Amino acid sequence: MVELIPAALAALAVALIGIALFSMSRGNFGVAGVSFFSASIVIYLRARRLQRGG
Repeated sequence: MVELIPAALAALAVALIGIALFSMSRGNFGVAGVSFFSASIVIYLRARRLQRGG
C-alpha cells in the first residue's frame, strides 16, 4: 500500500516545481526561485523520512 506522507510530499514537490516553471515563464523569477528552493527542501525531507523507514 502507498504510504500517505511520502506520496503527499512527492505530490507537493511536483506542484512546487510546476509553480516554479510557470513563474519563470511569466518572468517572476523571485517566486520561481523560492518555489525551486522549497521543492528541494521537500525532496530532502521526503528522502530523510524514507531513509529512516517511517
